[in-house]
Amino acid sequence: MRFADPLVPARLLRRYKRFLADVTLADGQTVTVHCPNPGAMLGLDRPGSEIWLMPATTPGRKLPFGWELIRVGDELVGINTARPNGLAEEAIRAGCIPTLAGYDRLRREVPYGRNSRIDLLLENDAGGPACHVPACHVEVKNVHMKRGTLAEFPDSVTARGTKHLDELARVRAAGGRAVMLYIVQRADCAAFTIARDIDPTYADALTRACKSGVEIICYSCRVTTLGIDVDRPMPVAFAPDGPAKGIDGA
Repeated sequence: MRFADPLVPARLLRRYKRFLADVTLADGQTVTVHCPNPGAMLGLDRPGSEIWLMPATTPGRKLPFGWELIRVGDELVGINTARPNGLAEEAIRAGCIPTLAGYDRLRREVPYGRNSRIDLLLENDAGGPACHVPACHVEVKNVHMKRGTLAEFPDSVTARGTKHLDELARVRAAGGRAVMLYIVQRADCAAFTIARDIDPTYADALTRACKSGVEIICYSCRVTTLGIDVDRPMPVAFAPDGPAKGIDGA
């Protein structure tokens, strides 16, 4: 995914009210920008950090920029939680996620379950060679938190995320294929795990989902100031039963 417009460098002054941040531009001007991330952003909101902004182009936008990237040590991290669905779609269409390849169609935001919408629905054409393969429901989650060497999700309590896991488990119970896909918008983590200490309810829901047959897949991203691309599969250090499972491509 290439950014539609060149990003603007800035320095973070503070993030507040979840969706707002004050920053200093290269010319010394202080502006308030949109923070497209409702989470806690642990370790990603340090004042003085080098960040990059996307100029607002949508008519009617009140704030001139949206925050996209932050530098943490030597790494760039994507903080925009609206990006992973598009990144996942692009990677699947390009065949970069082998276990999700081979479907004829991909649709986004398709209604299903109990008043829910699936992020990505993969289907095959009726009468085609793979028409007997069940549709694949793919729920996509953004990951940006790192503790130690591990990427972790979630960084705050997510009742919505728990609901999505229960919906995926019901898809499996009905004979469909269900996948929980975590997109890590950074490249400096050794493996992925669940932050049970932050949201034990979500961790329990994932355990139930895995036992029902929901698949876990995790990919890290290559992040630059020009764009973000899904890069490589990450080991999943979450094992409801025995050794770690869900390592795509292994």
